[in-house]
Amino acid sequence: MFTGIITDIGRVTALEHRGDLRARIDTRYDMERVDLGASIACDGVCLTVVDKGAGWFDVDISAESVSKTNIGDWTEERRVNLERALKVGDELGGHIVSGHVDGVAEVVDMRDEGDSTRVTFRAPEALARFIAPKGSVALNGTSLTVNEVDGCDFGVNFIPHTKEATTWGDVAVGHRINLEIDTLARYVARLQEFS
Repeated sequence: MFTGIITDIGRVTALEHRGDLRARIDTRYDMERVDLGASIACDGVCLTVVDKGAGWFDVDISAESVSKTNIGDWTEERRVNLERALKVGDELGGHIVSGHVDGVAEVVDMRDEGDSTRVTFRAPEALARFIAPKGSVALNGTSLTVNEVDGCDFGVNFIPHTKEATTWGDVAVGHRINLEIDTLARYVARLQEFS
């Protein structure tokens, strides 16, 4: 489990197809304190550390994960949001995030509002019903509050701190973004199917 509070910006330094996709990611994390087999959310996708060294770790990414996320868009030198898994007693500053991406949204509009940037995303139709104004979503692993919803489109406001502490300062119209809907919304909808 994760919180959606990004704790590092990694950089993809190698991509290799070897059955699955293997990615090497540079990080500022102290990798001596990260076990092999540990989970790290990379742009919101929960991935398993399969190799590591000083300032880097490797992950294997299945074809299923590539097909359901924006990982197929990754290139060497791409910056990615990183978050280590929660430990008992950690502060829950965002919301409960599983790292299981539900689909890919697209950036369809951006406009500055003061020092902040309002970004409009288009969610896949099957997921749009789970997104509510003032609700939570995880986008590229970042816990964010939805401002407004209009059909499949929804808006999020990015303050300067978020743009600096994450990869959101790199975003542009047309980018594909990993979308994880709020866990609570998913279970409420599932329960309503049986009502």
